[in-house]
Amino acid sequence: MTSQNPRIPRRLRWGVAATLTAATLVLSGCGSGSPSAADGTASGSAPGPDPAGSGELTEISVGTIAIASSTELRYGVAEGIFQDHGLDVELVEGQGGAALLPAVQTRATEFAVGNPMSVLTAADQGLPMKIVSGYSWSSPGGEDINAVIARKDSGITDFVDLQDQTVSVNAVHTLGDLSIMEATERAGGDPARIKFNEMPFPDMLAQLEQGNVDAVWLPEPFLSRALADPENVVVGYPNQEVMDGMPLTIAFTSEGFAEEQPQVVDAFRDALNESAERAAQDEDGVRAMLPEFLKMDEATAQTIKLEPAHTDLPVEKMQTIYDLMLKYGMADNPLDVESLYVQQ
Repeated sequence: MTSQNPRIPRRLRWGVAATLTAATLVLSGCGSGSPSAADGTASGSAPGPDPAGSGELTEISVGTIAIASSTELRYGVAEGIFQDHGLDVELVEGQGGAALLPAVQTRATEFAVGNPMSVLTAADQGLPMKIVSGYSWSSPGGEDINAVIARKDSGITDFVDLQDQTVSVNAVHTLGDLSIMEATERAGGDPARIKFNEMPFPDMLAQLEQGNVDAVWLPEPFLSRALADPENVVVGYPNQEVMDGMPLTIAFTSEGFAEEQPQVVDAFRDALNESAERAAQDEDGVRAMLPEFLKMDEATAQTIKLEPAHTDLPVEKMQTIYDLMLKYGMADNPLDVESLYVQQ
């Protein structure tokens, strides 16, 4: 991390996957009691940000995943933006939004930034989750920040060609397979003929090169790494086939925490919004954090595409995603998505 700001919180830590594992066990009925944050302090009982300006900070933990779009959040923590809003943030890394959700549900973490479908799936299953704000987005046109990649000699050049092929996504029933299926149908293909499997992003390129899968769905920084090899080609940008700018990650919390700690939720939303705005004005500062955060070389950090980050989240875009979930059997019950939003 390049920032030398002395206000970097003492709780900026990564790799505490045990928190998420414990939360998953509790949610599945394999544990009991109130889960704790990674440092052993109880979560979900913190007072709101100190209105008297005494300098005391409210400790919260925020689940996130190790992809390029998470850098704006990390930037806000490192630059003291969350501290300015009365929050001392611990960042907890998980594999995806679905893995982060049980940690939020059980109060092992107060917030998470992850896949919007995780919250929509939870709502469909009756779990009380709430949308706090938007966060990162796909590009409405041109080169997008995620894509389906295949080998040049595979003969896969269009979404229709994915029929009867194996396509890797980081998790099934998320934006990857949802957008790919819709893009395939719009291209005239049968999405039911695509075979999806789950694979961590860091493993996908090697498996593609070895011929163990036929295509992979990659975000940054993995997308730029894939395209650095001339033997890899872009099959298409599925997000852009679905809508003009798709929300890729959103901030969410549990319904209970939103009701009990509305001041903390408002402070978190405000800090996240300021972080996104300031990061957009300091691209050099954001890129300077990438080598350490994502273990990449300096050259790659300077060339990867950064996701647009802003915290507005139109209801109609989230409703479109949910309606597609119903269409492809990823949800069962009609839902008014607006009811999931935390009102400021």
